Amino acid sequence: MQSLRTFLNEDAQGKNLHLEHIEDEILNFGIGGARGSINFLRSLRDMLAGNARSSINMTVKWDGAPAIFAGIDPADGKFFVAKKSVFNKTPLLYKSQADINSDPKLPQSLKPKFSVALREFSKLGITNVLQGDLMFTSADLESDMIDGQRHTTFQPNTIVYAVPQGTPLDAKIKQAKIGVVWHTTYSGKSLPEMRASFGANIRNLRKNRNVWMDDATYQDESGTATFTATETASVTAVLSGVGRTFRTIDAYKLNSFLNYQAGFTGKMVGASVKTYINSLVRTQTSLKKSHAAGYKKHVAAKYDAEIAKLKTDKSKDALTEKKKAALELADDFNELLGNIFEFMAGIVKAKSMIVDKLDKVKSIGTFIRTSNGFKVTNPEGYVAIDRVGGNAVKLVDRMEFSFNNFTAIKAWDR
Repeated sequence: MQSLRTFLNEDAQGKNLHLEHIEDEILNFGIGGARGSINFLRSLRDMLAGNARSSINMTVKWDGAPAIFAGIDPADGKFFVAKKSVFNKTPLLYKSQADINSDPKLPQSLKPKFSVALREFSKLGITNVLQGDLMFTSADLESDMIDGQRHTTFQPNTIVYAVPQGTPLDAKIKQAKIGVVWHTTYSGKSLPEMRASFGANIRNLRKNRNVWMDDATYQDESGTATFTATETASVTAVLSGVGRTFRTIDAYKLNSFLNYQAGFTGKMVGASVKTYINSLVRTQTSLKKSHAAGYKKHVAAKYDAEIAKLKTDKSKDALTEKKKAALELADDFNELLGNIFEFMAGIVKAKSMIVDKLDKVKSIGTFIRTSNGFKVTNPEGYVAIDRVGGNAVKLVDRMEFSFNNFTAIKAWDR
């Protein structure tokens, strides 16, 4: 597979602070992003069909919180733990209990967690910098009855993770003082200069019974997440359709459209096509080619809302002129946008077929907490990593994720 280095990246500074949905890559990187998303899905299909030469690694997205960093500061060789502020121009690091206690911006609820992390992660022998999701400290563990069986549960964010009591995994979690899933490795001569490599090799870390940890690698030891010949053919057929749609998209006009989108700044960024797509996701509406017509209404509504807030006729007239120009451009791009949406819908369909297969394997039970008790849900999603370029995209069922965000009782709601 061609390297995706020129198509996909982490962020401008090479830090894994945000991952993009695979279907959005056409909006992020134009024709290159579209081609890259097709290549990713082809490699995932090959991987699930048993092709050992697939150039994709797969990790599971855990719904942990907060993001946590741990490792050695190259500046002084000292061990630290930190939040995302680790990559600030002046990094905010916790190298001692005093550092944790004296940070006024660190919520009181997180200070005990970072205290345990500093104490226990320092014993693991981390020689670089790792990023992970904090899953629990011992105070977060609960006991719940689910489907007639007692489980040890923890809920760092939206998803409730549940382990049947009396199992070996339950014993390991109960004896741990903290749980973490490492997913990214950083290297560099200084913290601001560090670059991210998706994935974390934890095999060489020291064992510590007080730390339960995972490296998020997707493992199908049961063999249940393997495509049959029929399933492989079905995904191939969908991707062939995506390829046909891809060939209808004019690269020059797509680039012009993306430049137009880039012109939205400040409050008007809400008029972008991404915010329009997100509004469809929130209403559980599957993206279709016909939704291109609705984009013009979305732009008009956003401009009207901002115009209504203005107090002078001069400022209202100026924004009204901008609205007129934006709507004319929306008309010009209507056919292109329809093709983009058709392409994205095909990518989503192929992605869903792959994610449905990946969901067959779970190492830990995943549920959402509702007013009526626990409801089974799938993992948050997956991250596909290109071995050649080291880049990554996320595979998430946006409809399910959106529904859970609206209906589930979050950890902070309890």
